[in-house]
Amino acid sequence: MKNKLGYFIIGSAIIWGAIILGCGFALKGIPEKQTIIQILSGGFIAHLLFIWGPMAAILKKNKK
Repeated sequence: MKNKLGYFIIGSAIIWGAIILGCGFALKGIPEKQTIIQILSGGFIAHLLFIWGPMAAILKKNKK
């Protein structure tokens, strides 16, 4: 279980690192904040679906 949890934590860090880089690139020369909101929203949804969803399922399975 600890090994699997580590992969989810690393995956989470990679996703949010990419989001932060995406926001930084989007801020260059773009005064619109809507672009940043879309990047952050997409990252949040991806994070929930691909990291916390499977991790919750694993933790629930191991609890039984």
